[in-house]
Amino acid sequence: MNATVGGESTQSQATGLAAKLGFRPGQVVQELGWDQDTDDDLRIAIEDSIDADMVDGDHGNVVEAVVLWWRNEDGDLVDGLVDAKADLVGGGVIWLLTPKVGRPNHVDPADIAEAAPIAGLAQTTAAAVSKDWQATRLVTPKTPA
Repeated sequence: MNATVGGESTQSQATGLAAKLGFRPGQVVQELGWDQDTDDDLRIAIEDSIDADMVDGDHGNVVEAVVLWWRNEDGDLVDGLVDAKADLVGGGVIWLLTPKVGRPNHVDPADIAEAAPIAGLAQTTAAAVSKDWQATRLVTPKTPA
């Protein structure tokens, strides 16, 4: 059962958010870092938006987007981002999902800003995506032609 906030269920809010994040039908989206603390409404909304299940790290083929759940205790963020890029097609996007400030295992935005360029990524957007999680959009920078 989904909670209702302001007349709209949290699931329908998550579905709208997934679309705003740029997920669309037919995309192949890889999910990394899933654990018991991830936001199920957001996960379902992303799968509804792409009209498929997200694939895991054993997919073995290219993906158009990666959803990377990351917590402060998960290790070296640069290594995590490099691993997330492994199957990402050129022009693809990584949505780095981290616990919000004040939540257990919060990741400092300065750590993200420092790790992204080392991993060969540029940070473009940040957004609150649920009660406990925030998202940071990371892309491979465009190189001059």
